[in-house]
Amino acid sequence: MRFTRFAVAAAIAAFAMPAGAQMVKAQDPDSLVKALQGGGYAAKLEVDKVGDPMITSGVAGTTFQIFFYNCTEHKACATVTFHSGYDLKASPGLELINEWNRGKRFGRAYLDKEDDPILEMDVDLDDGGVSPLLFIDNMEFWASILADFEKQIGYRK
Repeated sequence: MRFTRFAVAAAIAAFAMPAGAQMVKAQDPDSLVKALQGGGYAAKLEVDKVGDPMITSGVAGTTFQIFFYNCTEHKACATVTFHSGYDLKASPGLELINEWNRGKRFGRAYLDKEDDPILEMDVDLDDGGVSPLLFIDNMEFWASILADFEKQIGYRK
């Protein structure tokens, strides 16, 4: 019985956030900006073409956007998508994009209407969000797959 109470108390403590720690939630775009800036990344909060929040940031010389989705009246969003598009002189072609998608678990790629490559990665920030540390971990993962994708499409060597 004593062990059970200790185990329950330990489990609750493991999930408790330190006082003052703010979760990163799509419902609060400023929380993403603060997490990105806290992780050493630039972050500018803007509004996209339909009026939903959008963050512009960058990594290793590449500018990208974070789009907010599943929003109610352009607020109270649930998910975000990291997005990077490339305007290349020549399209890398569908075969190369399909090769990327077959070989990678994260970071879906496609060609837009002009046959330019696009890379996206979804992050679910609903139902309480994630810790700033986990959000930055996702950001670092995005930076890694972004670099790999840029090599794949011939944007960088």
